[in-house]
Amino acid sequence: MTDDHVNWKRLSAMGGIAWRPGRPDTRLFLSLRPHSIRQGDVVSFLASLHRHIRGRVVVVWDRLSSHRGGQVRKYIEANARWLTVEWLPPYAPELNPVEQVWANLEGCELANYTADDLDELAVQIERGKRRMRRRGHGLGFIKHTTLLSPTDFNLLCKAH
Repeated sequence: MTDDHVNWKRLSAMGGIAWRPGRPDTRLFLSLRPHSIRQGDVVSFLASLHRHIRGRVVVVWDRLSSHRGGQVRKYIEANARWLTVEWLPPYAPELNPVEQVWANLEGCELANYTADDLDELAVQIERGKRRMRRRGHGLGFIKHTTLLSPTDFNLLCKAH
């Protein structure tokens, strides 16, 4: 028996679905990190959203500790002209459309998949991201949460 210590490695992901009411198209954002998500990663993700999305952004967020930290709060306050955060209730993953992204990845690209290393896993996740982008799953992920009634959802999809 050896006394080797296991060196656990981690791959974490941040994701978002951008949707403009009145439009059927969505944009999927997914950022992989080789460590647990930290406040600086969250700030970088928000800054990236701002570079890719023109106009105001409303982020609907779960209560992950890195979303609520001081560095993130300061960033949100400093960027209030374009950024608003709405909080999901605690322990409500069924209301978070990004949870549908993870479930979709786990059911397709990651089902019965064993990577030899984190780089290989990241490539497989990127394949899934490209597939979901091509097929435009984002609106379905939002609808699945039931945050909006079917009537409100349809009205928002038709709004100009």
